Amino acid sequence: MKLIDLPSPNHAPRADGAVVDILVLHYTELPLQESLDILRDAAREHRVSSHYVLDLDGTAYRLVPEDRTAWHAGKSWWRGREALNGTSIGIEIVNLHGDRHDYPAEQIEALVELCRGILARHPAIDPRNVVGHSDIAPQRKIDPGRRFPWKRLAEQGIGLWPKAGARPLDGDFHKALQRYGYAAPLAVPPKEIVKAFQRHFRAAQVDGMIDPETRSQLAGLLDPLGRAA
Repeated sequence: MKLIDLPSPNHAPRADGAVVDILVLHYTELPLQESLDILRDAAREHRVSSHYVLDLDGTAYRLVPEDRTAWHAGKSWWRGREALNGTSIGIEIVNLHGDRHDYPAEQIEALVELCRGILARHPAIDPRNVVGHSDIAPQRKIDPGRRFPWKRLAEQGIGLWPKAGARPLDGDFHKALQRYGYAAPLAVPPKEIVKAFQRHFRAAQVDGMIDPETRSQLAGLLDPLGRAA
């Protein structure tokens, strides 16, 4: 993987004692140069940035040091915490729309290498905390999209994938989603949270319906963690 330092002025100190324990994957929705320009623009009213931008050919651009806060997550929620920028690392992956465009093999190979390095440097990022922007901001965000290869990453030790053949989960599905990490269905309609889960773990059907297959996928995630995790 080729790594190029291209500093952005858009960052801040992490709070004293803050531990990086979340890795958030995004897609840019714009070509590389436009994305870099926005993520490095100090004159924008709402400044944004990420720690890395990963181009189609696998070249990685480092914009913000990992020990600094980048502004990539926005209003976000995971495992009972809000405003996740202060404890996360963000990677923007060049893709115009991850529901419509595949991610090139060389880009994903570089992403695996980049993520493995991040996980090695930040052991508090457990597999459940490798998330997409859509996981932590349901309804508001859909990236990295339905064509993102989550299963392949999990096979490389990056994130989780459901255990096959799990018996469909009984009981309150939304409480089970919260046990895994998703937001409570308060500010966001319950169906949108189910759709966020499906985007990550059942991309072939993103309709917000809690059918047996969706229940089985969540059970396959919770079983290795313990149903009461």
